[in-house]
Amino acid sequence: MAEIINMPKLGFDMAEGVLVRWVKNVGETIQKGDVLAEIETDKATVEVESAFSGVVLQQLVDPGTSVPVNDPIAVVGEEGEKVEGLTAQVEKKPSQGGSQKPADEPQSEEPDAEKAEQPAQSKTAADPSDMLKASPLARKVARDKGVDLGAVVGTGPGGRIVRRDVDAALAAGQKADPQKAEKSSSGPTNIEYSNIADETIQTTKLRQAIGRRLVESKSTIPHFYLTHEYKLEALLDLRKQLNGYLPEGEKLSLNDFVLKAVALSLREFPNLNATLSGDKIIRKGEVNVGVAVTVPGGLMTVVVKNTDQKPLRVISSEVKAMAARARDGKVKPEDVDGSTFSTSNLGMYDVEDFIAIINPPEAAILAISSAREVPVVENGQLKIGWRMKVTISVDHRISDGAEAAQFMQALAKYLEEPVRMLV
Repeated sequence: MAEIINMPKLGFDMAEGVLVRWVKNVGETIQKGDVLAEIETDKATVEVESAFSGVVLQQLVDPGTSVPVNDPIAVVGEEGEKVEGLTAQVEKKPSQGGSQKPADEPQSEEPDAEKAEQPAQSKTAADPSDMLKASPLARKVARDKGVDLGAVVGTGPGGRIVRRDVDAALAAGQKADPQKAEKSSSGPTNIEYSNIADETIQTTKLRQAIGRRLVESKSTIPHFYLTHEYKLEALLDLRKQLNGYLPEGEKLSLNDFVLKAVALSLREFPNLNATLSGDKIIRKGEVNVGVAVTVPGGLMTVVVKNTDQKPLRVISSEVKAMAARARDGKVKPEDVDGSTFSTSNLGMYDVEDFIAIINPPEAAILAISSAREVPVVENGQLKIGWRMKVTISVDHRISDGAEAAQFMQALAKYLEEPVRMLV
């Protein structure tokens, strides 16, 4: 029986996705779990897996088309199966998110979309590549791979350059303009600072999405913040011992221990593993801890499912794999969906203390700073110790200061006596 594949919804705020390219073509066999297509969302380029096995009978949208979530994109069924009746029903069905439009056409709900398509104008001569019509993804890939967009022929709607055009140019052996490369790599000499012009760049879809979400969060969620400083000597010693038994690519990071400790603490404080729905608090049954990952043009949150039930080694391997896919623009839908509590770790940047903005609709987020060797006083004696500051941001509609403080104390139980995480 023929089945319809819909545009998946990746995150509660996703409204549509751009179908970048088909991985499987009409007539090809596909198994459940195989990659059917690549879509571009506000967060990244994501591989869409087929929920059914069979043959690709029909592709319902063209590459470069923006499709609302839950709208049909393909039909999978048995070889030779007739799908006319099924596709007729699809065509009559009203779109749940608006009509399909090419990704580079201005949308009515975004009045500045047409302006965004035009290259930024400055008082100085613009780079010729900035005058071309190209998708943000195509520009990024061209920039990363060193492809001169001026020599690429666009095959997207209206002659727009899309990612497949850049990939085709790479396959043909096209290289970056050496003059541009020399210009960008050579250091400036005899700079007249008064003559340096302003630079205007178009924000990426990811950066725009981050802006919308965080403005909504800060303007609608009453945040409050608590900071706790943790002793890390025991944790660092245990980590050193465990890593002595692990191969180089599987060694545990400090963040792996923090994620496990957070998950175990959330089991004791379910109000912080919750969302608000009207006048009701929904305490989540699963503890799925999100991890903020830096990617080109912004950041995204990958999710470790059932973090409280997984051993440290599994948590570590999953975070490494998902972070690598995120940075390569190849995240899977399950990588970024379903978080119930988020963490943001800037410890690798020698940050003493910071606060994070809640990732709606979650109740809280944890900001993790650097582990630092600092002077401390214990039992009236001055000594050197390892300390780490952690700040929790909490939605005051869901929880209060006393409960959040108790959560931070519970976290200390695991971070300062880390053997608890192993039993």
